[in-house]
Amino acid sequence: MGTRPAAIPVSETKLRMAQMMTPNDANYLGKVFGGAILALIDLTASATASRFCGMTCVTASFDRVDFLKPVEIGELVELDGVVTYVGRTSIEVTIQVHATDLREAQRQHVNTARVTMVALQDGKPAQVPRLICESREDKLRFLEGRLRREIRAERVKEMESWYKKIEDSHDQELDRLLSSVESLRLAFTDENPA
Repeated sequence: MGTRPAAIPVSETKLRMAQMMTPNDANYLGKVFGGAILALIDLTASATASRFCGMTCVTASFDRVDFLKPVEIGELVELDGVVTYVGRTSIEVTIQVHATDLREAQRQHVNTARVTMVALQDGKPAQVPRLICESREDKLRFLEGRLRREIRAERVKEMESWYKKIEDSHDQELDRLLSSVESLRLAFTDENPA
């Protein structure tokens, strides 16, 4: 068993997975069920991250998933994963999803997703290799990933604070908020004390 390098270039992290979408993947409208695409995204993220670090990787979070266009039954779905940011034990994988109508030879971008994976060794988070940014685009994606991580941490704290304000409200205030169309954040400002 060879040793893993301490740092790996972005270009060596790219991975493509593909699957034909069948009637088993259909939703009640006859299009591909979004959950089928999410499962493929998760598998692609896991494979990309695990190959990058040489360890089992598990899903920590989906940062964002944008369904841009529906995918039709019978189309070929290709998922291109690349490592765009790494922390100490976490790996952000960005995945571009394209669907191709093979009869018409038309390929379209249908989804973009960012998934944070955590490397595990003996069931515990493990340190991952550093990522070598080779181009300006790699550097931008890495810094954007770092910013997303910082914003996520701040957002969790902010959401907990908002939840606490709602939970601490009296029933009369909750009823007022339920019937109101104003922003909840605005309702809890100093000008509108709860």
